[in-house]
Amino acid sequence: MPEVPVKIYVDKLLKEIRKMAPPVALLPGPVKDKAIRAMADRIEADAEAILAANDRDVDALGKSFEGESNKDPLKAAVARVRIQADDIKEMAERLRTIADSADPVGAVTAKWERPDGLQVSRVRVPIGVIGVISERKPLVTVESIALCLKAGNPCIFRGAPEWALTHEVIGKGLKEAAQGEGVPAGAWVLVERQEKEVAVELIRAGKHLDAIIPRGGPGLRKAVLDGARMPVLCHDGGLNHLYVDADTDIPMAQNIAINSKAQLAGASNALDTLLVQQVVARQFLAALINRLLDEFKIEVRGCPKTIALMGQMAMSGHTSIKPAAEEDWTTQFERRLLAVKMVTGLDEALQHIAQHGPVLTAVIATTNYASAMRFTREVDAASVMVNASSRLNAGDGFGLGADIGLSTSRLHAKGPVGLEQLTCEKYVTFGSGQLRLPHPVPEAYFDAIMLKRP
Repeated sequence: MPEVPVKIYVDKLLKEIRKMAPPVALLPGPVKDKAIRAMADRIEADAEAILAANDRDVDALGKSFEGESNKDPLKAAVARVRIQADDIKEMAERLRTIADSADPVGAVTAKWERPDGLQVSRVRVPIGVIGVISERKPLVTVESIALCLKAGNPCIFRGAPEWALTHEVIGKGLKEAAQGEGVPAGAWVLVERQEKEVAVELIRAGKHLDAIIPRGGPGLRKAVLDGARMPVLCHDGGLNHLYVDADTDIPMAQNIAINSKAQLAGASNALDTLLVQQVVARQFLAALINRLLDEFKIEVRGCPKTIALMGQMAMSGHTSIKPAAEEDWTTQFERRLLAVKMVTGLDEALQHIAQHGPVLTAVIATTNYASAMRFTREVDAASVMVNASSRLNAGDGFGLGADIGLSTSRLHAKGPVGLEQLTCEKYVTFGSGQLRLPHPVPEAYFDAIMLKRP
C-alpha cells in the first residue's frame, strides 16, 4: 500500500490536534498535575525499554556511517544520541518540577474597578496549539510536552530522526500515563514520520498552529524564522556577551567567564564574546586565556590587541590564540570557541554590544554601582546580568522552573519562556448594566414607555 503523502499526513494530524484546543485549555489544574506526575513515574518504570530502544537508535546510526574511514564523526554522533540512566532520571525530575509549579491558567494578573462600577481584570489563558520542531535529546521532548500540557496548550512535536525508536517508547508511555489520569487522548502528538518535509509542512501551517518553537541549531532556527507563517515563540538565538570592567573583582570575573563558557559550551546561553577593559587586560586576560586553552580546551580568537598581548605569552611556551574574523563578533558559537576583544571602556563595550545582536544575554563584571546600573539601563538584551554567569539565564536559573527555550522577541516575552510565557492574557469584566454614553436611545423613548404603563 503506497504511503500517504507528507502534506496529507501532516494536515490530518493538525486538524485533529486543533480540535483538542478547547478540552485541553479547560483541564483542571489538579488533573494536569496528577497526569504529569504519572508521566514521571512511567518514565522511570520504562527505563529499561527506553535504553534498549536507544541502543537500537545508536546501532542504526552506526550503520549510516559504514565505510567512513574517519571515525571521529561517528564517535561524536554516538555520544550525542546515546542516553544514559541519569538522563532518564533527569527527565522524571523535570516532569515533577513542572507538576509542582504553579498553574498559570486562570491566574488574575491585574484587577481594578472603574468609576461606573465596572470590574475589569486581566486573566492568563492558553496560547493555543503549539508546534515544536526539535533536533535535541529526548529530555527536550518530555519537557516540551509537559510544559505545553500544564499551560493548557495542545502540542504537536516533531523530533530528530536519530531518536525515532527512543521517542516511540517514551511517547507510548507518556500517553498511557496521562490518559489514565483524565487527560484526553490527542492532547499532544509525537509525529512518527521522519521526512524533512514534515518540518516544512509544520512551518507553513499557519492555519492550524498558533505558535511554533524551534529547538536546535542555527540552520533550524533560520529555516523556521524565514518560513514560519505563525509567531515564533522563542528560538534560543542570540549572542551572549560578558564585559569585564576595570573596577572588578578579578577572581570573581575569571570564574564568571570560565563558567559562562566552559560549564556547557554547546548551550545557547554559553558565552560568545568576552569584552575586557584594556587597563586590566594584562592582569585579567593572560591567565584566563591560558586556562581556557589548556585546561578547558576552548579555542580562543582575539582582536589585534589581544593577539599582541598573548603573542608575548606564546613566545614563552604557552598555546597561542587565533586572530578573530569579523563574523566571529556576530556568531553564536554553541561550541568550544570564544571571541575576545579589548575595549577602552564602558562606552565602547556598550557600542559593541549594540552593534552585534540580537543579544540573548549581556553580563557585566564590575564593583562600580554606577557602571552596573548604566549597563542594565542601556543594554538591549533578553537578560542583562550583573556579576553572574550567563549560564544562569534560564528558567531554573531564575527560579521560574523549567523553560521551553529562550527568547529575544520584542512582542511577547524576553528571556526564559516558561509556563507563564506559554500563556497570553485576556480581559474579563463584570458589570451591572453599564453602557457606553451617550446612549443612542433618546429620553423621550423612556418617557413614552412610562406613559404606556398601566
